[in-house]
Amino acid sequence: MKSNGLFITVEGGEGTGKSTLVNSLYTYLTERKERFVVKTFEPGSSTLGKEIRNILLHRKELVISGRSELFLFLADRAHHIEVLIGPALREDLIVICDRFSDSSIAYQGAARGIADLDTLEEICLFATDGLVPDLTFYLDLDPKIGLARIKGEKDRLEQEVIEFHERVREGYLELSRKHNDRIYKLDASKTPHEVFKQALTILEDKCSELL
Repeated sequence: MKSNGLFITVEGGEGTGKSTLVNSLYTYLTERKERFVVKTFEPGSSTLGKEIRNILLHRKELVISGRSELFLFLADRAHHIEVLIGPALREDLIVICDRFSDSSIAYQGAARGIADLDTLEEICLFATDGLVPDLTFYLDLDPKIGLARIKGEKDRLEQEVIEFHERVREGYLELSRKHNDRIYKLDASKTPHEVFKQALTILEDKCSELL
């Protein structure tokens, strides 16, 4: 999918502040008024996605195998690209997305152990029709700290045992090492403003010509 759009994703485990960073980046880029910006998330940003999100995260009475879980996430992503991300990028817009393929690789690959990370990457590329973010911010944080930040009732993934979340973190760290030209690790133990400043420095350095 070739375009002059800019595709930015924000990744991380539970309670790392992804949504906060997405909102900060969206506000900053929108206030520049030089490019239209689309803010979105996975799973659940489309009508179909909302149904899939409910099944994946909130229908706790359902038994969902790891492989089924993966393909539900991929179905949401494929539809997300078809109806929102793809059209926006073809119109040369900036798209900021809370979670994308790296989440599937970390959660269903590293944590669930469905397949090795290379195989998961290939499966994800098929689902996205080859679409890869231009820039990814990975918010790194001790899972115990992240889970402690979550208020209210936890969803199905948030309720997983701590070892699961530790494997998720290791998966993300491996991805950030493998794709260090795209994935930039941010210290999510810092304040939201400090995390935003880390991200902004990288964004302006790596993507200034596309902003």
